[in-house]
Amino acid sequence: MNDQEKKQLLVTAWKVRKGIVESTHAAKSGHPGGSLSAADVFTYLYFRELNIDPKNPKWEDRDRFVLSKGHTAPGLYAALAHRGFFPVEDLKTLRRIDSYLQGHPNMNSVPGVDMSTGSLGQGVSCAAGMALAARKKGMGCNVYTLLGDGEIEEGEVWEALMFASHYKLDNLCVIIDNNGLQIDGPIDEVMSSYPIVDKLVAFGFETVAIDGNNFDQLESAFEKFHRTEGKPFAIVMKTVKGLGVSFMENNVDWHGKGPNDSEYEIAMKELNAKLAELEAM
Repeated sequence: MNDQEKKQLLVTAWKVRKGIVESTHAAKSGHPGGSLSAADVFTYLYFRELNIDPKNPKWEDRDRFVLSKGHTAPGLYAALAHRGFFPVEDLKTLRRIDSYLQGHPNMNSVPGVDMSTGSLGQGVSCAAGMALAARKKGMGCNVYTLLGDGEIEEGEVWEALMFASHYKLDNLCVIIDNNGLQIDGPIDEVMSSYPIVDKLVAFGFETVAIDGNNFDQLESAFEKFHRTEGKPFAIVMKTVKGLGVSFMENNVDWHGKGPNDSEYEIAMKELNAKLAELEAM
């Protein structure tokens, strides 16, 4: 990508981060930490990688994205809204009883959501099945899924990966957000899933490890995905949980709660300052 394209992605990613903070503040609940760590990959997927049409969310030949770590719906919603699937203003209705934007993605109510998720481990299983179905139907689409590094402690995840490898699903891209923290603490203390890359390779995946908060490295990884044939592809992204908000960064306390009014003011001041800096580049 050229410098202008990269700048636009950076600006959009920080707008997505603002949407995450605004929605979780309005809801007084939600999962900002893992949404913020994945804001860059959400942005890259929806503004550069995925073959989609916001005016026709159910287009049969579209690429599919499954948010396996469904609790980070605030990040997905912010990306979808800025991509034009629904109004950005609706992000502030997150988790309200009468809102279509619930705490976990619902494919029956949210334009652009391809699979309802929330129970950890199930999303990647659905994505693998969708990839096989697409092949059986002769469709040219790809299926992408994003998992958390705490989520991959689930046994069902590895059954799905074994399935994907067995059927040589080279139209499937599995992305793991390795921010190092889950709800109860560091993943290497709660239930270590390391070495993640070695395990994926052993399960038959073409695998790359990258800085998931770096757009150049994201671009290189997805380009390699498109060149890979005969096996499924995995991207292990090292990221910073809560990236963009100083008091949330690498802080497990921000896995699953919304900012109060004073915290919101601090967060928005930081995000707006960064956005102004990027727009002035």
